[in-house]
Amino acid sequence: MSILGLLDTPSEGTYVLNGRSVADLPLSERARVRNREIGFIFQSFNLIGDLTVYENVELPLTYRGMKAAERKERVMAALEKVGMSHRAKHLPSQLSGGQQQRVAVARAVGGSPSILLADEPTGNLDSKNGEAVMELLRELHREGSTICMVTHDPRYARVAQRAIHLFDGRVVEEDAAHAGQKEMEASGFQFKN
Repeated sequence: MSILGLLDTPSEGTYVLNGRSVADLPLSERARVRNREIGFIFQSFNLIGDLTVYENVELPLTYRGMKAAERKERVMAALEKVGMSHRAKHLPSQLSGGQQQRVAVARAVGGSPSILLADEPTGNLDSKNGEAVMELLRELHREGSTICMVTHDPRYARVAQRAIHLFDGRVVEEDAAHAGQKEMEASGFQFKN
């Protein structure tokens, strides 16, 4: 995930994002590409406690130098997408874990990134909130988002259209075209349509 997120440099091979080689970019350009092309969803939410929900989602857009009117439009659209626009003025400490993760997803998608990197996005959530976040990720994928998710939970791994299993940093197995929803429903996971 660190290599995909341009936080680390690969020791070999190439990394092409949107038709552009990004592995050997200078640090400043890597930061620019990260801000514009990559959305991060972390297990521990990584929201800034002193900022409101709105400000947490707005912050990455501010770093782009985006005008206030466009930022407001994007922030509100992202919060609406995750069902959190009614909590825009709240602080993270005033939200449940599931709500905080939905705000983290809004922050990740607000800039319309090319790829969403989700690192154990359900790891700190109970099963009900975990299911809600997974349904949100499925919806984003249906809308065209590319999502790369790391999970240890086989229930959620089965949702993926493609799964790559790693052991000690090496690919040991690859599964394509999971049955996805049918397998999840068979294991008790429910989707809302």
